[in-house]
Amino acid sequence: MASTMDDSRHKDATSSSTCFSHFCSSALRAKTLKSSSSTNNSSDGLIRRLGVFDLILLGVGASIGAGIFVVTGTVARDAGPGVTISFILAGASCVLNALCYAELASRFPAVVGGAYLYAYTAFNEITAFLVFMQLMLDYHIGAASIARSLASYVATIFELIPALKGNIPPWVGHGGQEFFGGTLSINILAPILLAVLTVILCLGVGESSAVNSFMTAAKVVIVIFVIIVGSFKVDVDNWSPFAPNGVKHIFTGATVVFFAYVGFDAVANSAEESKRPQRDLPIGILGSLLVCVILYVGVCLVLTGMVPYNLLGEDAPLSEAFTSKGLKYVSILISIGAVAGLTTTLLVGLYVQSRLYLGLGRDGLLPSIFAKVHPIRHTPIHSQIWVGIIAAVLGGLFNVHILSHILSVGSLTGYSVVAACVVTLRWKNNTGNRVFSKCISTWCEGVLCIFLVACCGFAAGVLYRFGTHFIFMIVAVVIAIMACAALCFRQVNEFIYT
Repeated sequence: MASTMDDSRHKDATSSSTCFSHFCSSALRAKTLKSSSSTNNSSDGLIRRLGVFDLILLGVGASIGAGIFVVTGTVARDAGPGVTISFILAGASCVLNALCYAELASRFPAVVGGAYLYAYTAFNEITAFLVFMQLMLDYHIGAASIARSLASYVATIFELIPALKGNIPPWVGHGGQEFFGGTLSINILAPILLAVLTVILCLGVGESSAVNSFMTAAKVVIVIFVIIVGSFKVDVDNWSPFAPNGVKHIFTGATVVFFAYVGFDAVANSAEESKRPQRDLPIGILGSLLVCVILYVGVCLVLTGMVPYNLLGEDAPLSEAFTSKGLKYVSILISIGAVAGLTTTLLVGLYVQSRLYLGLGRDGLLPSIFAKVHPIRHTPIHSQIWVGIIAAVLGGLFNVHILSHILSVGSLTGYSVVAACVVTLRWKNNTGNRVFSKCISTWCEGVLCIFLVACCGFAAGVLYRFGTHFIFMIVAVVIAIMACAALCFRQVNEFIYT
């Protein structure tokens, strides 16, 4: 009897050890990419229908929402006309990350996944899954928050009808009807809008791309019209002083408006539906970012030129600026542009989420139902409906605006991982045919350099935040530059002598 119990314990211990060993081996394995031609040519796969112009509009649609009419004035109240430099600095930093996305998009086979796929290939499965979870947390709550904002704008437009003015209850579109001390906040218009966009996305990438292209083109035309009309009301004296509160507020503004560019990475998730992904994806990523920079800078110049920075409104600075100049009809156009902007941002966000779920379903990290593609519509309908349901529940029952402000870390996580993937994959390519022990040594050196750069960047931010002497920030920046130079120099030398 005792022998039987000992054997049972031994089997249980062996089984537990085997499960743990299997988990570790699975979590630490990296993805090996193969040609995606079989996936694209199959009758039940995604279909290639997106050209360069579609990809650029996709990126612009994801990046420019209602914020272009609000955040520009909000930051200008502190930075003054120097908010223009804030947007340029933020755009320049995004260009660096866009180059990382462009490099990876051009070297990877055309399959869905984006940052998740890059992390799975460069690092391992557990890292990729954690990246996915962080992105999904950001995307889900972001979609619910945007849906509520869109519902509020739509309700405002309905109130232009005299019979509805002031008669739309809060639970329909404006904010929400709160219950249980604010634990629940009912809003029925947000789920309805999400359902409509989900249906459009389920119809096919051609149909959803056409809607996005139309809405994005309308939004861009309105922004250009606002810039042109506003330029005739500019008083150049309002641009002096250019930085009334000093350079510090310009840099602080750059950290705020950085998130106004978030969205260009959505183009990387359309790799499997792009006609010529290796060529078109980099153009789409960089092209959409360039368009966004030009539009943001144009709006900033017009806004700060029309009204002195210290007189800008808080909630709707651009609309108030045109109203003060007797151009109320432009304010109506701005509201329409805000609706178009929020619609395209929400549409592209839902699109990206479904493609990420599709990628994990194919890799076996989620149930296989998420990997299914409709044989006629060529869209991952199950994934798309799931994404729509989650956003509808969050947007219809909870006030997620507060959470949306603290979840931008998801975007930063994705950008940081993509940048690390570029370094890692380059390192792997250069050390692929060398002995194992030497590869481990060089890999550790690379990790040390990257960690040093990250620490210096964090230290410079903390020192800047607490207003220490600029010499300390310069030291941190110099150390980071030296670490980058050492990393590049060592990588070049390893490649030459290999």
